[in-house]
Amino acid sequence: MLTVSFTPFPELTTPRLRLRQMRATDAPALFLLRSDPGVMRYIPRPLAQQEADALALINAYNELAQKNEGINWAITEKEQDVLIGAIGFVHLEKEHFRAEVGYILSPAHQGKGMMQEALTAVVDYGFNTMQAHTLGAIIDPGNTASAALLERCGFVKEAHLRENGFHLGRFWDTVIYSRLAERK
Repeated sequence: MLTVSFTPFPELTTPRLRLRQMRATDAPALFLLRSDPGVMRYIPRPLAQQEADALALINAYNELAQKNEGINWAITEKEQDVLIGAIGFVHLEKEHFRAEVGYILSPAHQGKGMMQEALTAVVDYGFNTMQAHTLGAIIDPGNTASAALLERCGFVKEAHLRENGFHLGRFWDTVIYSRLAERK
C-alpha cells in the first residue's frame, strides 16, 4: 500500500517555478481561474461563483493534505509569489500505488512550457518521494494541449471512454492517460 505523508507540506521548485501550499490569500487568483469559462471548458466542475468558492476549495485541498488523502500545490513564478495555476494529486488509490494528477494554468502563462515544468516536478515527486507505481490523468478528448503535455511528459493514452460522465446537462467523454514508474 502507498504510504504518504504531506506533513510538512512539500515545496517543489523548477528553474522558473515554485510549487507551494495554497493559502487563503490565493483565493482571488484561484477564483479568476475557476470562474473563467474558457479556462474551465475542459474541466467538468461547476464554475466558481464567488471568491468564497475558491477559498472553500483551498481549504478542502489543505484538509486533504493534512489527512494524507491528496495534495495540491499553488504554482507560482519564483520571482513573484502569486498563484498562476494549480497542480496536484487529486485522487489517490493507495492500495494500488496509484495517483491521479490534475492541473490548471492561467491563460497568460500557457504555451510557455510552465505546466510541463510543474508536471515534471510533480511526476518526480510522485515516483521518487511517494513511491507510486502508476500516475494517471483524466482529460477531455477535446483538450489536445493537455494530451500533448501528458505525452511530452511520458504519459500514454490508455482509454477513451464514451459519454461516461454527466455535467452541465450533457454526457462527456473522457480520455485516460497513465505513466508507470521506471523499473530498476
